[in-house]
Amino acid sequence: MALRDAKAGTRNEAGISAVLGILKQSFGERFQTGQSFREQHAHTTTYIPPQLPDGVLFAESAEDVKMAVSACAAHKVPVIGFGTGSSLEGQVNAVSGGISIDFSRMNRVLEVNPEDLDCTVEPGITREALNIHLRDTGLFFPIDPGANASIGGMASTRASGTNAVRYGTMKDNVLAVTAVTANGEEIRTARRARKSSAGYDLTRLFVGAEGTLGILTSVTLRLQAIPQKIAGGVCAFPSVKGACDAVIMTIQMGIPVARIELLDAVQMRACNTYSGLSYAESPTLFLEFHGTDETVPLQSGAFAEIAAECGGGEFLWTANPEERTKLWKARHDAYWASRALAPGLAALSTDVCVPISRLAACVSETQADIEEHGLLGPIVGHAGDGNFHVLLLFDDKSAEDIARAESFVERLNRRALDMDGTCTGEHGIGQGKMAFLEQELGGSVDLMRQVKQALDPDGIFNPGKIFHQG
Repeated sequence: MALRDAKAGTRNEAGISAVLGILKQSFGERFQTGQSFREQHAHTTTYIPPQLPDGVLFAESAEDVKMAVSACAAHKVPVIGFGTGSSLEGQVNAVSGGISIDFSRMNRVLEVNPEDLDCTVEPGITREALNIHLRDTGLFFPIDPGANASIGGMASTRASGTNAVRYGTMKDNVLAVTAVTANGEEIRTARRARKSSAGYDLTRLFVGAEGTLGILTSVTLRLQAIPQKIAGGVCAFPSVKGACDAVIMTIQMGIPVARIELLDAVQMRACNTYSGLSYAESPTLFLEFHGTDETVPLQSGAFAEIAAECGGGEFLWTANPEERTKLWKARHDAYWASRALAPGLAALSTDVCVPISRLAACVSETQADIEEHGLLGPIVGHAGDGNFHVLLLFDDKSAEDIARAESFVERLNRRALDMDGTCTGEHGIGQGKMAFLEQELGGSVDLMRQVKQALDPDGIFNPGKIFHQG
């Protein structure tokens, strides 16, 4: 990550002034230009400085979005989609000013098709609200990035999370989207059929585009049946390698684990203190199995044998919903638990992903790097797909500390790329990882620029993200 990639862009002052007047006249109180509203729509959960939009539209329909995009396009003014603001790489910053479209009021479930296991929702609904709505249907949406993010934001950043090892990521679970393009027209990228050979896969073009190609107005999602039985548990290991070996064996043997999370010793210490737990403060796997009354005990038993073979301790598992909820709440609170290790310091959350055969080496080398440079950075990973996160704690008022943090992130990304991995498994590029995208994909980034130019010739959609245009 480098602050040099978070530089301000060129502002179109005349165009912005014109659009502010148009939107205020059209939307009244649903369009706000006050300082506090603007600040709330530029915050990031990282140390990248906020860059405020000039106005915030609280959209309530696709027609609102079309009207706003049309006005912005006519005057060449940037437009940035905003879900819940939980992105980690500066995705919601208004680099060149412009208009933020807040989707919190576009939070309806438009259609549920239980027989087809799919639904269509507006982009502002959060994953937790969606699953509450679905509960009585016996279905659920499995993608769980930790934060209660909006579905539109999750699609835009190609999110994944703890369940990805079994259920995949957003790219696997979005069947179609509708999006407003640069001419103010709303398009639909696909139908609800589970497969299609009809033309380019525009759905996956928009999924992961971070709002740089258009503004999503609906998302059609795959759903899953709520399992008859769910069991969760923990198992401590003497080393990261032992834990990763157990992960690899579990995947290779085809055990249908739903979640398999790796927490290093520092993260376990943080979780114990913050969540009032008493687990061993050593590398630990958190697991969850989904199945039936018959299959879940068999899966849990098979993993216990693997863990023992890899030097792990006793696998403590439970199907009790309250105990399981407490376990996974501790995992989801890992961010806040880590922050509590050093309350006076800022936090930089970063992620990489490598082939799972290289996970142990990558995590071990990263731990050595942290220790060698006197840093504090708990590690937690979605071990089943080789993705892990470091929450680096540092003094963001110190130029020396900032330089050390940025140097660490550069080494981490270089390490992952050297192992044929990626600079981000689920956080996205945003502003923070532009340089690493170039290192990872080289000339392919030029092709991305051509796609951006073709779909957004005036560069109004979330400029200054993923790559610098031109």
